[in-house]
Amino acid sequence: MAPESNQIAVGLPHVGVEELSKKWGWFLALGILLIIGGTIALGSAFLMTVFSMTFLGWLMICGGVLQTIHAFRCKEWGGFFIDLLAGLLYVVVGFLIIANPAATAVTLTMLIAMFLMFSGIFRIVLALAVRYHNWGWMLLHGVVNLVLGIFIWNRLPEAGLWMIGLFIGIDMIFNGWSLVMLSMVAKNLPEGTAEKESSA
Repeated sequence: MAPESNQIAVGLPHVGVEELSKKWGWFLALGILLIIGGTIALGSAFLMTVFSMTFLGWLMICGGVLQTIHAFRCKEWGGFFIDLLAGLLYVVVGFLIIANPAATAVTLTMLIAMFLMFSGIFRIVLALAVRYHNWGWMLLHGVVNLVLGIFIWNRLPEAGLWMIGLFIGIDMIFNGWSLVMLSMVAKNLPEGTAEKESSA
């Protein structure tokens, strides 16, 4: 057995090593499916963006309906009107999102761009002001955030139609690769790793 597998195994006894070793194939299959799904999402970023916004709208409607029902079932308590108004607001906003998911995506993309720019400036200023051990990495992180935020902002509103779908696709691909790598480690774990670690 390769020494790297033994070193990795030492750090895994608390996460169900035996179960992971037995079912590594499931992790591999899920990882491959996520990579395929993420690749499809990258190829149809606009459709993924619209789908995610529509899904968000329906979630808000369901949450609003449930909160409205809860308000009427518990109408004797002092927060009845707050519950009712919050539930109705969720429903209204959910319908607005479903009615125009593209506009919602553009608005959300604008907020993401602003967040990236402000967080980038904050990290740059903090890194240059404090200069602790890894200030160079924080400076790089801040510069990347700032550049990415400006890049997205300069491409609004078009960026709003594909950016969220693009981010979802990238996240699915990275998640899939992490599961594939985990399955490869689990496949090569020596038998009885959990028992050896617990008895050590």
